[in-house]
Order: sequence, then C-alpha cells, then structure tokens
Amino acid sequence: MIYRWLTGSGHRRGVRFVSVAAVAAFVLAGSSSGVAHAESAPGCGPVTQIGSTAYIQTGTSSSSIVASVKQFKGCGKNWSYVWVWDSWISKGRAFEVGTAIYPDGANPAGYVKTRNKQATWSKGTDTLSKCTRASGTFVDLVNDPSYGWQEFTDKRC
Repeated sequence: MIYRWLTGSGHRRGVRFVSVAAVAAFVLAGSSSGVAHAESAPGCGPVTQIGSTAYIQTGTSSSSIVASVKQFKGCGKNWSYVWVWDSWISKGRAFEVGTAIYPDGANPAGYVKTRNKQATWSKGTDTLSKCTRASGTFVDLVNDPSYGWQEFTDKRC
C-alpha cells in the first residue's frame, strides 16, 4: 500500500486539500508555471483527461502547491499522471513521486514510483469498467524523506 511506503504505517499523513479559489488565485497571480500539460501516455499515444485535476500541497498556502495529479483514459485503459511544478523543480532538491489508479474496493493498480522526474505516468490499468481515482504522492527527500503528501482526483465511473 502506498501509505505504508510513505509513512511506515497504515495511516494517511500529510494530505492537503486545496480550495478552487486558492488555486484560481495562484494561477491568476502568474505564479503557477509548471501546470501539467500531459498529452500522451507511454506506449499509448493521445489520451483524454477524465475528471478534475487534484493538487499536492506541502503547506497551507497556495504557494505550497508542488504537483498536479490527473486521471486519463486511452487505449482501453486508465492512467494516472503526476506533474511536478517548475516552481519546485527550480529548487534543485531531490524528491520522489508515486502515482497509481485506485479502483473502488481494490488495491492500487499500475503503481509507478520515480525520483527527480518532473512527469510520472502510472502503468495503464484495465479498470475502465470500474469507478476509479488517480493518486499522486510526493516526498521531499531533503527536508523529510519519511513524510509524504498524497492527493486523489475525483472518482470517475
């Protein structure tokens, strides 16, 4: 389970929710360089985003958004995707990202973990007939490698 990988326990830690107003203010302020622009899943080609974008935030202000999480469909599969924002990348600090599809009532599927990559795709999952959410996790390997933030997109059926 991803939670255990991040925290060593079965409890979810560090999850932050971002209001639409906070994200809109951040974008309008021009500080959002690095918003995700995914188009093609590996080995699939063009894919279509389903549902809304979620934002991984490491603090309480909109300036603490470090990554976007999206869910896509294409090639008969679901895909999750995390894009680490340029504002974090420009710091030059080590980080890890994980992403997976969460089907209702089942374990995460297609999980992929990367280190210091701006764009991370999950493996394609055979879950189009199920209700699913995409998950993204982010770990700052410099400040606190034992603590991670996780966010989910909305459920799509």
